[in-house]
Amino acid sequence: MPRFCANLTWLFTELPFLERFGAASAAGFEAVEVLFPYDVPATAIRRLLVQNGLTLALINAPPPNYAGGSPGFPAVPGAEERFRNDFRRALRHARALGAGIVHVMAGAAEGEAARRAYVANLRHAAGMAPDMILTIEPINRIDMPGYFLADFDLAVAVIKEVGAPNLRLQFDAYHAQVITGDAAGTFARVAPHVGHVQIAGHPGRGEPVGGDIDYPAFLARLDAAGYRGWVSGEYHPAGRTEAGLSWMRGA
Repeated sequence: MPRFCANLTWLFTELPFLERFGAASAAGFEAVEVLFPYDVPATAIRRLLVQNGLTLALINAPPPNYAGGSPGFPAVPGAEERFRNDFRRALRHARALGAGIVHVMAGAAEGEAARRAYVANLRHAAGMAPDMILTIEPINRIDMPGYFLADFDLAVAVIKEVGAPNLRLQFDAYHAQVITGDAAGTFARVAPHVGHVQIAGHPGRGEPVGGDIDYPAFLARLDAAGYRGWVSGEYHPAGRTEAGLSWMRGA
């Protein structure tokens, strides 16, 4: 049976951020994600994790670009020094929080020079954090125009080229459905590389029920493939989060 996780950047947003931890625990979640936790003292988040018996499954890196633009920049040629400095900061934050996974966002770029920069930066990051799991995630270019990593074959090829045992694939079923039209089939093809899973309904990115993705069958496929990581709800609730958790209780 999957182990479910709540993305607190997307879920329980009817509550102030620091109250979402208790709400997630009360709803039955064992773990949470916080995409960009950098504006909140790590000690405050860590205390709430402990108080509520929660695991912090994942954070994103690098810290957000508050000047605008696509999140991340390891695939941007010429930004290597900036990436490495900011990743060092993200890594300190992840360790202070006890995060299990750091998702390294690629940023907006294209071409062979971008791929070379991306591989070099990921190899450097994996070497800086041999004790942590790093993930890369294909994100569709409708939701995030210009994003470098928008192809699952490319993601697997990059993981193989980097050659680091702690670099894994982050599989978002919603993005997979948008990119390939077949989230379940895509997962079956890339399953050996997957280190983290996120789910949302398609179309609309709401609760993972109905729509184009048969989630009961998808979750059964995760079990059959031997996946033992977290399955995180990363979606826009139709109303209050608690009212839309039938997908988790039914599983």
